[in-house]
Amino acid sequence: MAVPKKRTGHSAQGHRRSNWKATTPETTKCPTCGATVLTHTVCTECGTYKGKPVSLKDRKEEVVKEEKPAKKSTKKAEKAEKVEEVKAEEPKAEEVKAEEETKEESEDK
Repeated sequence: MAVPKKRTGHSAQGHRRSNWKATTPETTKCPTCGATVLTHTVCTECGTYKGKPVSLKDRKEEVVKEEKPAKKSTKKAEKAEKVEEVKAEEPKAEEVKAEEETKEESEDK
């Protein structure tokens, strides 16, 4: 493995790094929607490249959303529904007492 004989000085390191710069990316305007776009790339706003539709964003108006079928219920959800049904079928204690009192009154007459 190559190992340097001497340590690189600050000046030499700076001269070497002087050409290592970040450049601003080239941008253009989209011909269809006018949004700022990187050159040679698909427009992120409308989905076109050189005026032609490329991605699904441009075609989204044509595509009709399909409704997904309802998810299958889980075992826990089924048990919870059964418990609610049972509770709904059972008469409340107050209603039972009121019914018994009305039966007793009708029997007394």
